[in-house]
Amino acid sequence: MSQKVNVNAYFERIGFAGSIAPTLATLEAIHGLHSAAIPFENLDPVMGRPVRLDQASLEQKLLHEKRGGYCFEQNTLLSNILGDLDYTVRSFAARMLWGHPEGGAKMISHMVLVVDIAGAGYLCDVGCSIFRLTAPLKLRDGTEQQIGETLYRLSKNEQMWLLEVKHDEQWHGLYQFELVEQSEHDIAAINGMVEAEYFNRALLFAVREDKDGRLSLSGNRLSIHRPGQERERRYAESVEALKTMLGETMRLTLPTGDDLDPALQRVIDAAPPAAD
Repeated sequence: MSQKVNVNAYFERIGFAGSIAPTLATLEAIHGLHSAAIPFENLDPVMGRPVRLDQASLEQKLLHEKRGGYCFEQNTLLSNILGDLDYTVRSFAARMLWGHPEGGAKMISHMVLVVDIAGAGYLCDVGCSIFRLTAPLKLRDGTEQQIGETLYRLSKNEQMWLLEVKHDEQWHGLYQFELVEQSEHDIAAINGMVEAEYFNRALLFAVREDKDGRLSLSGNRLSIHRPGQERERRYAESVEALKTMLGETMRLTLPTGDDLDPALQRVIDAAPPAAD
């Protein structure tokens, strides 16, 4: 690890206290607490601000400013922390399948981690905007694994792993990744392309998980999923309404600066018409 890591600040942010031995139990605890404490949001690229992946910038934004972040920030931070705790961590690039029925997204746009413990690999991902893992999944071909109310399945075809999620009683592809390890330079290059895509298309996403359910924001549309209840949708038709949705409903710490309001107006203008 070439960058200094403030483990104590990270533990304080996620509320972790306990053994730091590099075991599966420690990994599960850290993974779950991280997912609960640090929300997914991509406000910086939507505003045209650079997303910096060096450890000092990640700690300033996600730990000290108590902001959220997207996959490259969240999983890079987790990777650095785990590496400092003597885990063996590898980074991989993933192609999103959810919402892309014909072979997946055109560009690789996601980052995942694999942590090796006692000869077994575990998929870790605290930065997915669709179904955010709250615990690691064992890299075991064809085995169904339950996390909370959600059932997942990993399957392998040569060097390609496919992650599926059971939704509405059917299996749906979430993403796939090849076991070709990515360097920091590789991840930075992919991050740059995703930054540009989010800005150019004014694509805003945010996710918050809690014990009562899952809240996900796509553009100006908020979807609320609670176990056993019909999905609820709300739409923000103004910048102030969207800021309230982000700050109060999603419980995000909003960035300061004059570039926030114009960016949110672009998001509203780019959003499809509200649907029932």
